[in-house]
Formats: sequence, C-alpha cells, structure tokens
Amino acid sequence: MLHGPVVSSCEVNMAEAHQAVAFQFTVTPDGIDLQLSHQALTEIYLSGVRSWKKRIIRLKNSVITGVYPASPSSWLFVVIAILATMYTRSDPSMGLIAKIQEHLPVSQSMSTQCQAVVSAVLFSTMLWLLLIFTMRLCLKQLLSYHRWMFEQHGKMSTTTKVWVALVRIFSGRKPLLYSYQGSLPNLPVPTVKDTVKRYLDSVRPLMDDTEYERMTKLAAEFESNLGNRLQWYLKLKALWAANYVSDWWEEYVYLRGRSPIMVNSNYYGMDFLYVTPTPIQAARAGNSIHAFFLYRRKLNREEIKPSRIPGIAIPLCAAQCERIFNTTRIPGEETDTVHHWQDSDYVAVYHRGRYFRLKVYQAGRLLSPREIEFQIQRILDDSSPPSKGEAKLGALTAGDRIPWAKARTKYFSSGVNKRSLDCIERAAFFVTLDDDEQGMMGDDPASSLDHYAKSLLHGKCYDRWFDKSFSVVYYKNGKNGINAEHSWADAPVLAHLWEYTLATDSFQLGYNAEGHCKGDVDSSLPRPQKLNWEIPSECEEQISQSLAVAQALADDVDFHVFSFRDFGKGKVKKCRVSPDAFVQMALQLAYYRERRTFCLTYEASMTRLFREGRTETVRSCTNESSAFVRALEGGEAADVCRRLFRAASEKHQQLYRMAMTGGGIDRHLFCLYVVSKYLGVESPFLKEVLSEPWRLSTSQTPVQQVELFDMVNHPEYISCGGGFGPVADDGYGVSYCILGDNMINFHISCKHSCPDTDAHKFGDQIRKALHDLIQLLGPNQKEPSKPEESRPEVKKDQ
Repeated sequence: MLHGPVVSSCEVNMAEAHQAVAFQFTVTPDGIDLQLSHQALTEIYLSGVRSWKKRIIRLKNSVITGVYPASPSSWLFVVIAILATMYTRSDPSMGLIAKIQEHLPVSQSMSTQCQAVVSAVLFSTMLWLLLIFTMRLCLKQLLSYHRWMFEQHGKMSTTTKVWVALVRIFSGRKPLLYSYQGSLPNLPVPTVKDTVKRYLDSVRPLMDDTEYERMTKLAAEFESNLGNRLQWYLKLKALWAANYVSDWWEEYVYLRGRSPIMVNSNYYGMDFLYVTPTPIQAARAGNSIHAFFLYRRKLNREEIKPSRIPGIAIPLCAAQCERIFNTTRIPGEETDTVHHWQDSDYVAVYHRGRYFRLKVYQAGRLLSPREIEFQIQRILDDSSPPSKGEAKLGALTAGDRIPWAKARTKYFSSGVNKRSLDCIERAAFFVTLDDDEQGMMGDDPASSLDHYAKSLLHGKCYDRWFDKSFSVVYYKNGKNGINAEHSWADAPVLAHLWEYTLATDSFQLGYNAEGHCKGDVDSSLPRPQKLNWEIPSECEEQISQSLAVAQALADDVDFHVFSFRDFGKGKVKKCRVSPDAFVQMALQLAYYRERRTFCLTYEASMTRLFREGRTETVRSCTNESSAFVRALEGGEAADVCRRLFRAASEKHQQLYRMAMTGGGIDRHLFCLYVVSKYLGVESPFLKEVLSEPWRLSTSQTPVQQVELFDMVNHPEYISCGGGFGPVADDGYGVSYCILGDNMINFHISCKHSCPDTDAHKFGDQIRKALHDLIQLLGPNQKEPSKPEESRPEVKKDQ
C-alpha cells in the first residue's frame, strides 16, 4: 500500500504527523480512502482568521498613523461643517465647490442637490488633507527646534515654553507607536568645516605637538579640496533618503563585518540582580515567553506608547521596533542581510543538543503561561539524543561569517536541513534551556556575576543562535538573560522589551505557592516538534572549525561585573553634576591611573530625535577632562580641581547634546569615507581618522519604563543591566546602568591576551575614582563604607 503524506523521518510519530496535515489518504485495491482531520482543518481555519485580524488591525493603524496628528473622525467633522455652511447659503470654498460640480464625471445622472453634496464632500476631503499636511509640516518644524536641550537645567526660556505648548497642540491625542514617524525631522548634515574643527579639538589631548601639527595639515588639505566634493554627494543623499547615515551604518559597520558576531557585535542583558521570581526553569520560561508575546501583540497593534525624552515629552523614532521579532541575520560571503517576517506563531528552542519547534498559539489563541511551562517541561523531560552533527550546530553562527555562508549554501539549501533551518530563522525568537545555574550566588557572589556575564555573552559558543534578533536563556535555577544581535537595532530598543518582560513576569503574571505558573493546562496540546537534520561529515568538520574559532575568542574575554552601591545619582545630583558626566570623568581618571596616558574614548549617544536615527559618538576624552585628571593627579589644590572638573563635565554635556542634535563628528566622517570609496578616491585624512582604535568604549543603559518598577519599596526587583565585548584588542568595553538614587552597575570587558588590560583591576580603579570624585565635590558628606557585592540573593517562590 502507498500511504501519504510521506514522513521523511521515523522520529516523528504518527500522532504528530496527523496533526501536521489536514487530511490523509491510503491507496488500497478497493480505491482511495480519504480521511479528513477536523482538528487540523479547525487549526487552519483559526490560523487564517488570526492572520486576517492582524491584516485588518494593520490596515486600521496605517490609516490612523497616515492622517496623524488629525484623526479619521475629524474628516466627518470637516464635512459636516462645510455642508452646514452651504445650507446657510455661504460659500467657504470661494467657488471651488461649484468648479468641482461642473467637472463631476457623473453629473448627468445625478440631481443638482446630490451633485452639490458630492462636490462639498470632495472639497471637504481635500481641505482635510491640506490641514493634515499643514499640521505635519508645522510639527516637523517644531521638532527641528533643539535649543531647549542647551538651556540650563531647570531654567526654561520663554521661547522654549511657547515651543512646548505648540508641540502639545500639534501633537494630537493618543498617538500610536508610529504616529510621529512622518513628522520627525531628517538628520542634518554638518558642514565639513565644523566637523573637522570638532575632530581636531577632540584629538588634541591624545597627540603631541608634532603629531597634532601633521594632523592639522591633513585636515586642512581635506577641507579645502576633497571634503567639499564628498559633502556635495552626502547632501544629495540627505535630500533623497530619510536618514543619510543609518543604512550605510547598518551595512558597513555591522553586516559587512566578516569576523564573528559573538563577542564582537552581540550584547547581553541580565535578569534581576537580587531576586529570582521562581526557582523552576520551565515556569520562568512559561511566564516570560508569554510576556514576550504580549509585548509583540501590543507592538503589532501599535499600542506601545511612543518613546519620548523624559520631562519634555519629545518623541523618539520608533523605526527600529519593526524588526524586534521574527527577524534573523542571514550570512553571505560578501555581506550579511537582515530578514524580517510578518508573523511567526512559534519559538525555536535548544536543549541538550536538540532543536525544537514550540508553537505558542493553539486554535488561534496565545497559550497561557501554565501551558507554555507544560510544553517547556516536555522538552526538558525529552531524553532523545541529538541527531548526528546537531548538538554543536549553533557554532556556525558564532564563528567567522564566510565559512558559515558557504556552509549554509552548500548544506542547508534543500531538504530536511533547509526546513529545519527555516524553522529556526523564521521563529519569533530563540530560546535556550541551559543546564547551568547562574546569577549572584555561592561563596563568591562577585565572581559568579562575571561567569553569568560570560555565559550570556557567548555561552558554550554553540548553545545560542547568535544570528537571531534576540535569544533568551533560561538557566536551571530559574535565572534568565538575553543575548541580542546588533545590526537590526540598538540596545535601548531591546531594553524596552526586556523591562516590560521582567515586570510582566513578576508583577502581572506571577507564580503560585509552588513556584509554577498560574492557570490550568490543556493536556491535549500537541508535543513540541523536534527538528530533524542530516548533517554530512564535511559540515561537521566546518562546525568544529567554527567552534574552535569561537571558543578561542570566548576564552580570551575577561569580564568583571559589579554593583556599586556606596552612592548613586542622588548624591551626584546634590553636587549639581550630571550623573553621566560624573561617571565618564571617573572612567577617564581610572584609565589614566592604570595606563598613565589618555585614549580615544567612545560613548554611545542616540540620534532618535531624527527619523530613522540610531547612534552617534561622544568623544569623552577632551582637553578639559585631561586637564582635570592631570591637575588631580598632580596634587593641585581642591578648588582648582573642582573648577576644572566642572569645566570638563560641562564640556562633556555640551558634546552629548551636540551628538543628539546632529552635530556629532564620527557619523559624518564615516559617511564621507563611504562616499570616497564609492568614488574611488583616497583621503589620507579620512583613512587615518577611521583607523584610530577606541581603547575605551563606553555606553550607558538607562531604565526607560521607570513606572514599571518600584525602586523605593522593592529595590531588589531591578535588572543588573547589560554589557558587551571589548572593541579594541588592547582596550576596555564598559557598560554602566544608573539605577535609582543609590546604585550604579558596571560591566567591564577586555582580553586576557593583552598584558596591559585587566577587567578586575580596572574595576578597582573605577571604584576608587568614583570615591575620589565624590570626595572632591562633597568632602563633608558621609559615605557608606561597606560595598554590596556580597549581598545574598533572595529567591522568591511566588
């Protein structure tokens, strides 16, 4: 007999095969016996209904966003107003309605009164669209005003007060996530003269007189000759594109990189520092996976409030949110690409060398947290061995990109391997069920945080899928964490999702007394589907080679994570200093004390005040900061050091504001360099600028949704932040998170292979620098003497 459908592997049992198709047939001597699967047909029907609902919601939101800051109902108001004026025998259109009536194509078949009404409706619609266009234009001009950012803190000028009032008037009511996109201004292109001047100012403390004079000559030659030609092309692009930087930044900085993205590009985020909501691995996964999909539902419906600048409610670009879910980086031999799918109703799960497809929708509804926990537990209890070559398959995403691209083309372009790879790449996101325990624990909690960070950054180099937009890791003891690919978006976008998930998991969904997810389980749920692979020996060899490359890179990473709790931004603000500037000055002081020199310092700033904006660099090492550090280390009087510190912090704040408002240095120079490559011309100035190493790469990760966390009554429920690998082989990567008024978390990375760097020693220097600065600014203020690294973690069962 011939049976259908044909199942390619006997590992999938018949029950699962029945659920996979809508019908079965059997060819017998008596004819064809056709059996319909009502369960599968119902699933197909409900899946279609869900898909159409999403399309309708997407269409509705497109209309609402398209007419913003007006509303669709305002069209009816304009039509009624125009018709009302017509019945009072006045003509607000000044003859335009009559002109429209004359040229109506159906004028012969309609009564005169009907023609008049149709003409009035057409005129009202055109007037309404003109009003929307005018309001958007006004809002765009208003959002191009940035003087408010440069005003003294707490002192708002009359012009800014009027501007704030106008922004609120033209901003409309109840905006959707993407409502402001059409009203955001384009990123301005700075003049070559201004950028070159700022650049020379930034490198002055890093060069002796001879080097600086040589660089000044190179800069002058570039400015007077090639610079203007390159600038012309850049201005042309700025007129045509929504953002003259972002597409090139994504392609040339991220996607064309051929080295491993693990450590070098991907970054991570940590769980709560002092509390674990449940010690049950499957339960933690159940709640947070459900929370991720709740966020995705809000994202698809555009119900997430647009991000704004705190205090002044200026909107930020939301374009990066579009690719949070259902997104994967696809390797290529010359350049990678980012693929985004409209929808996905499942997650890909890795556990003990096996890959699974876990559906989170059943009969058109999202599974409850308890049901997801039940399914995760099924995976944990599954004792089936990995297929040949499957266990360390993920190492391909951790190694060099070209071998992965070639292997993908050769071994994963057809058959069962393609189907399984498609399943991973099209998943909403990737999940790893890790057998290790992580977090702040044991006799050495400080050291355990370092291990936790390394686990999230690279794991075992094969148990994460580094190409996915993000991968969530659930540990055996209930801890979790996240690893994110960097090309599709920057850290604040993922941090927004992570904050929502942590808060929803603990404060909204919660757990029962035994630590399990709340709710009931439908035991008839189909089992998670194990993915099948047919990995040839040649591919296994490539997997081993990629793993060797990735393992060497991971072993070389030195990490130190610590929570500084002696004081925080509360005490710093009392000294009338920006907390970010304070930390940056501490980093400059710490680096100088360790290396007895200054270095080019990168601090990430965002440019999301502009359409499709991403990041800009703040060059934190300045003439002012180096003068302050030298004075402090040289034993100058405290008053002199305080004056120099304030000058340095004010300069840093000025540079940060310039970067946020389109007046940065590095993105402009980067784009000029790209244009020069397209034109095939060499610029010694640009070549030297872009080859300078960032030996101190820093980033602050602020808490965006403060309302979700109670840092006063429940300070233990706060994430430890996240971090990234070192940018330079002989430098440091420093991420810091300023939490509440009394905590600053630091994530420091460097490489063991460099004899001049040590993450723990640099951490000690940072602690000392923070204490020395606060002592300088407020010597009479009493400081706590006991650090909090040894604070034990509290585990919650409910």
